Amino acid sequence: MATATCPECAGEVPFGDDVVLSEIAQCPDCGVELEVVSVDPLEVDLAPEVEEDWGE
Repeated sequence: MATATCPECAGEVPFGDDVVLSEIAQCPDCGVELEVVSVDPLEVDLAPEVEEDWGE
């Protein structure tokens, strides 16, 4: 199992061995959504917020 460090709270975020680039995960400590930005070495960053377009 691979782990990464949450950039928001410095908590440990677990990932399976089959982690892929751009995968979205949630930090178990602070709940923020994270995006995998590198798989070797494993690094995560805050996931971009998706804004509703409400049909516009």
